[in-house]
Amino acid sequence: MKELFRTNDITQFVYAETILNSNDIVSFTLDENISVLEGSIGILPRRLMVLENDYEQALELLEDFGLDLKSI
Repeated sequence: MKELFRTNDITQFVYAETILNSNDIVSFTLDENISVLEGSIGILPRRLMVLENDYEQALELLEDFGLDLKSI
């Protein structure tokens, strides 16, 4: 698996997951349950992972849908 992006913004994260899922790209969330440790203040980013074979397509899809992954 390869890290596609990381963010503290849950709306961007869910948006990206939805785009990938609707295009049959398998994704996996890392650090999803870290909020238990941080107290739900949102300072630790979640990471979105994809299979290495799907990485380029996933990157293009998210950029096509308006996510600027370079600034995240």
